[in-house]
Amino acid sequence: MFTYAGAAGQTRWQRWLTALREHPSGVLLAAQLLGVLLFPFTDAGGLGRTLLSAFGLVILAIAVAAVNRTPSTRRVAIALGAPVFVLTVLEAIFPDNTTIHLISYIFHAIFYFYTAVSLLRYMFADAWVSRDELFATGACFTVLAWAFAYTHGVVQIIWPDSYLHAGHDGPLSWMDLLFLSFTTLTNTGLSDITPGPEANQARSVLMLQMLAGLNYIALVVARLLGLTLVKFRK
Repeated sequence: MFTYAGAAGQTRWQRWLTALREHPSGVLLAAQLLGVLLFPFTDAGGLGRTLLSAFGLVILAIAVAAVNRTPSTRRVAIALGAPVFVLTVLEAIFPDNTTIHLISYIFHAIFYFYTAVSLLRYMFADAWVSRDELFATGACFTVLAWAFAYTHGVVQIIWPDSYLHAGHDGPLSWMDLLFLSFTTLTNTGLSDITPGPEANQARSVLMLQMLAGLNYIALVVARLLGLTLVKFRK
């Protein structure tokens, strides 16, 4: 009985590993949604900042795996991910170094925008919709939210007071940046964060993000829904 139970357990683990390998976009989406729930508990500095950096590295590794479709995309993802990995570690070691934060935010934004483009190419490559492509629809949206959050971080470092928070003064935290990014990308307008009186650069980025969110719904989601309906009709 012990041997049979062990074999059954091994088969179950093999099925889980196979599902994870076949649906990297689903794993990426789950990791990012988990991050949204965990970030409020790791945003205060010290150990929390270190845990936040470690979790960011986990998402980075999953994102590289999610875009690992061809040798070319794999090489570019690794080439962009390597400096992001180093900069994330440096952020944890030197939390008050503005220069490191600025460079890290720039590389993070470039990496996540590339990941979003790779996921879009993956979704538009087929004439039918697989389960992983449905996961990729959600993962690509959250990746775009991450990319614009880092972009807003770059803006507020280069141009201080670009964003005003109704609840406190000073620069926005990572959770504030991510919240601003999600509310802008979804065009809900529910954020208590607004651009400053002279923050034209911030307004430009926010307008581009609003346009990106609108086009994502109009082009990506509508296309996948249409292909899904065609599949069911056939």
